[in-house]
Amino acid sequence: MKLLEGKTALITGAARGIGKAIALKFAAEGADIAFTDLVIDEVGKATEQEIASLGVKCKGYASNAANFEESHQVVEQVMKDFGRIDVLINNAGITKDGLIMRMSEQQWDAVINVNLKSAFNFIHAVTPVMMRQRSGSIVNMSSVVGVSGNAGQANYSASKAGMIGLAKSTAKELGSRGIRANAIAPGFIVTEMTGQLSEEVRNEWTKQIPLRRGGTPEDVANAALFLASDLSSYVSGQVIHVCGGMNT
Repeated sequence: MKLLEGKTALITGAARGIGKAIALKFAAEGADIAFTDLVIDEVGKATEQEIASLGVKCKGYASNAANFEESHQVVEQVMKDFGRIDVLINNAGITKDGLIMRMSEQQWDAVINVNLKSAFNFIHAVTPVMMRQRSGSIVNMSSVVGVSGNAGQANYSASKAGMIGLAKSTAKELGSRGIRANAIAPGFIVTEMTGQLSEEVRNEWTKQIPLRRGGTPEDVANAALFLASDLSSYVSGQVIHVCGGMNT
């Protein structure tokens, strides 16, 4: 039997990148997939079709994850379309880097809202669903910089540190109802976003990694699969680092 057979996963920001890799991994293990992105354009539709080709039900929802009402509306619609939500992956995120002294209020607010408030929005929305089911797994996508900090990324680091605190608090609040919450802290992952960095910057990153390579979206997806499945049925309130040894 596949690890997620009969389960439905809701993944935010999953039209591309790490979110898409998680969705494909989950679908390969039998999960039906609901995913969100700011818009469901040609890329989103292609992702929807690619996931569905694995023999599961899949639907993409256009939603601003930072908007409280829209997030709740998405969860309501997912329940109408799928009937249950067993796994929530809070993956939606952006960067607006800059030194603190030059960072605008808009840069700060945008990153905190998209990266952290969105996770609160969706946890708030799925909690009644999972409480009725008396089961569920919530995974917040944090980052190594949420643990160690990073110059030029005060807003991003703060948002990702918040994701860890939010997961730990959720685990304590909802554990008695059979709901688990954990966080994943990826390191340098090779995606479209990191692909925009110069070769020099990428090489400097690699030198800091004991395994001497960047991670792949599939590396993160494997950790997410563990936390979403019953393999981790006694794991809650934890942070799994997928960083090649950077944060040791």
